[in-house]
Amino acid sequence: MKNVISRRELLGGAAAAGLSLSPMTRMLMAEEPERMFKLGACDWSIGKYRTAEAFEVAKAIGLDGVEVSFGRPGKNDLRDEAVRKQFQEAAKKSEVEICSLAMGVLNGVPYATSDEAERWVEECVEVMPKVGVKVVLMAFFAKGDIRGKRDLQDAVIKRLKKVAPKAEKAGVILGVESWLNAEDHLRIIGEVDSPAVKIYYDVANMTYSEYDVPKEIRRIGRERICQIHMKENGCLLGKGKVDFPAVRDAINEIEYDGWLIIEGAVEPGRGIKDCYVDNRKYLENLFAKK
Repeated sequence: MKNVISRRELLGGAAAAGLSLSPMTRMLMAEEPERMFKLGACDWSIGKYRTAEAFEVAKAIGLDGVEVSFGRPGKNDLRDEAVRKQFQEAAKKSEVEICSLAMGVLNGVPYATSDEAERWVEECVEVMPKVGVKVVLMAFFAKGDIRGKRDLQDAVIKRLKKVAPKAEKAGVILGVESWLNAEDHLRIIGEVDSPAVKIYYDVANMTYSEYDVPKEIRRIGRERICQIHMKENGCLLGKGKVDFPAVRDAINEIEYDGWLIIEGAVEPGRGIKDCYVDNRKYLENLFAKK
């Protein structure tokens, strides 16, 4: 994990500085596994869609970042400089990063066919450097679904080719998240042929589509995956259909070192915060350094 101090580093630094840690501090540190990845959550998954309050919730959960929604113009709009400042101040105060943006709005206003959606993506590319964000999730579900629709996939490719040079210049990445299998995802990435367009991989969506997720992760590879959703439907991570140990092995094999973003994974009858503390602990233990 990048920019996260491990127990070993903290202990070593204390020793180098001639400091000592109390037995209780050492015991508590020993009980917490060292993280290999930064962990974040979608703002909508922790009940704070498109609000700066998401950062304090993420802090209370023990997360490193929040994936913030970017949608149509309106309330809490990151196109607005004052709103950007509000979000950046909240992130700084909580010491929780804006790990990525997400355009779930494209599920209702399809990128393949809507000129409005195409304009919003271009606006998002302009906003991302202003908030210091490198990745945006472009969603292709519901009305925006392109699975099995070659004509719509080709329309997406055409539009991505237009916006990709702007994304490259801005130093940002457009992450395609869809129901497509690895082959179709790779066709889109290959046709666009830009380092600014990659795949945003969701392990639950792919599992419930009955794809071989570990095999797909290995086939797509590190260089073409910009971020990963660690997700489950209707239960906590590790208690559903997704084979997370196999996912971990594939992620480690391709040497992916980006963010892991928790989505969904809420148990019926329990509060979001409690569920997400459990989800965080599960991933920390799953990916703990040996």
